[in-house]
Amino acid sequence: MSEKFWMTGLVPATFTPMHQDGSLNLAQTAPIVERLVKHKIQSIFVCGTTGEGSSLSTAERKATLEAYVTASKGRIAAVAHVGHTALADACDLAAHAQSIGAAAVSALPPFYMRPANVSELVDNMAAIAAAAPKLPFYYYHIPGLSGVTLDMVEFLKQAGTRIPNLAGIKYTAPTLYEFQSCAALEGGRYNMVFGVDEMLLSGIASGAVGAVGSTYNLAPALYHQIQAAFAQGDHAQAQRLQLLSAHMVEAVKKFRPLPALKSMMKLTGIDCGPTRLPLVAMRDAEFNALSKNLDALGFPQWMA
Repeated sequence: MSEKFWMTGLVPATFTPMHQDGSLNLAQTAPIVERLVKHKIQSIFVCGTTGEGSSLSTAERKATLEAYVTASKGRIAAVAHVGHTALADACDLAAHAQSIGAAAVSALPPFYMRPANVSELVDNMAAIAAAAPKLPFYYYHIPGLSGVTLDMVEFLKQAGTRIPNLAGIKYTAPTLYEFQSCAALEGGRYNMVFGVDEMLLSGIASGAVGAVGSTYNLAPALYHQIQAAFAQGDHAQAQRLQLLSAHMVEAVKKFRPLPALKSMMKLTGIDCGPTRLPLVAMRDAEFNALSKNLDALGFPQWMA
């Protein structure tokens, strides 16, 4: 690859701001970015699961990425999720990301007509990565949503010989034994980025140097302190703070998680609007109930 880029530290998976009618409200990317800059965030992950990438048209995904890159003004690196059920569109998105200054690209596997084995998965990812040869490429492993449950160690072994710009995996699954094996492969060759916010501490202990997540938009200070406490050897403090994160996620999961998380951005002072169908926007009564639960946890103090 032409440039060495690794996702390190906290990498918020950004929301895609929308008007009440579901159209894009990209003016809101500017305050989102400014808040993340204030919290010393260095990278963001755009148009992934949190960003409702699969519910956006290809043109909308390009426009959203462009808005975040423009708002970042070189201060935050944008990692573009370019996965698509149509390979041609995925390649188009990857080439576009490279052309406008994204720092890296990442792709989900096809999640309707799924690859049946690792070799087929590598074939698909190799084509996408080749469309942006100057950018690091990350496979996006999220088997709970994609339905692709293939061996990731074997994927790295095969992809490592076929994808010159392979950087690593965005790994969103609780199977830390596999994550750890991937992180240790070939002396730590690959950038393994953990994607389960409520298990961040476990991910760090298993070799994660970076973490992508939706709740890092909401409370970056909390997760920075988890990282710092672990680095300083204060494991009791790290565990206490991670438990708060877990309790917050439990409160969110009483509702449809993504609409709830997107609504929670209002508590930071930034309204990202509703989610798109098939995700139904959170009702006012639900939001009020969630807010009370968060207040009881003392969580809003972390959302400044």
